[in-house]
Amino acid sequence: MNRIAIVEDNTTVRASLAELVESIPGCECVGSFATGEEGLRRIPKLMPDLVMMDIHLPNLSGIECTAKLKQQLPELRVLILTVYEDGDKIFDALKAGASGYILKRSKPQDIIEAIREILAGGAPMTPEIALKVVESFRKPAAAASTETTSLSRRETEVLQGLAKGLANKEIADQLSMGVETVRWHLKQIYEKLHVRCRTEAALKFLGMQEGGGS
Repeated sequence: MNRIAIVEDNTTVRASLAELVESIPGCECVGSFATGEEGLRRIPKLMPDLVMMDIHLPNLSGIECTAKLKQQLPELRVLILTVYEDGDKIFDALKAGASGYILKRSKPQDIIEAIREILAGGAPMTPEIALKVVESFRKPAAAASTETTSLSRRETEVLQGLAKGLANKEIADQLSMGVETVRWHLKQIYEKLHVRCRTEAALKFLGMQEGGGS
């Protein structure tokens, strides 16, 4: 079962999202929280696969909560929930480690598809936001070379699979290694590239390749 937690301050929306999650085969809602502080305190103990995070939370924002959760749970996927398509805030959330976002007004089926996409290793976002993220990770060729050459051959192969949108199991099968080995390589990659999630790693890798002229 895919374990999903929710952080949303609106009681009605929070209940509706929990009900929606429970309706998806293979998914369960393991917790729903009204504040970022409560989510930050309880989510690490629940070890969910995905957190649906409201970007506009009182006190500790969804962006700050995402960044703090990713520090504790690097493999955690975060789907940002937002009322308006505010490019700057969504961009900040992605930089904090979120894997994608969905508008709250989206149809239930669209939200379900976003959840499935993110659980499969995808990153639901508009092309405009994706381009902005890629642009932020573009570096001069020298800087790109320094970071990429610090990766081992295996780490580079794992990162290439990640950049193609492959899930951990698919990368493991392609490289004839175990899923746990892939996760270990990803941890090393995150540390070396100074990123917090698979989406950020993949986008940074693509940006560095362009910056290096490859």
